[in-house]
Amino acid sequence: MSELSHVDETGGVRMVDVGGKEPLRRRAAARAEVRMATETARRLRELPKGDALATAQVAGIMAAKRTAELIPLCHPLPLSHVAVELEVGEGEVAILASAETTAQTGVEMEALTAASVAALTVYDMAKAVDKELEITGVRLVEKTKEPV
Repeated sequence: MSELSHVDETGGVRMVDVGGKEPLRRRAAARAEVRMATETARRLRELPKGDALATAQVAGIMAAKRTAELIPLCHPLPLSHVAVELEVGEGEVAILASAETTAQTGVEMEALTAASVAALTVYDMAKAVDKELEITGVRLVEKTKEPV
């Protein structure tokens, strides 16, 4: 197992020095699910707070752009694209978030943050009608890099 990237030889935390790395075109995608009752999924678009899916989509995009403010050792990145897609199934909302940049480090934390915050937003919108909501399956599903 390799060493933890954000821990120095004395056990202290550190920001990874990426200054010597070449900028590459990077993309990452992450997923999350919010499990819920079938009735909740059906009612999702009719909640009194407004269109929950559009709200969650915007929240995820905004969160990706602020990842370095939320996670202390993340580098601030110039994001060239962020997308958040939500799909209502029988008893869940599936979320797919992606982020892209040309930089010296990857964008997986931005994609994971977008998926997580979109899931939290769906949870917030539906919690009044479903006490059994569950956020699950937050994971990285793709990470690529290629020369500029």
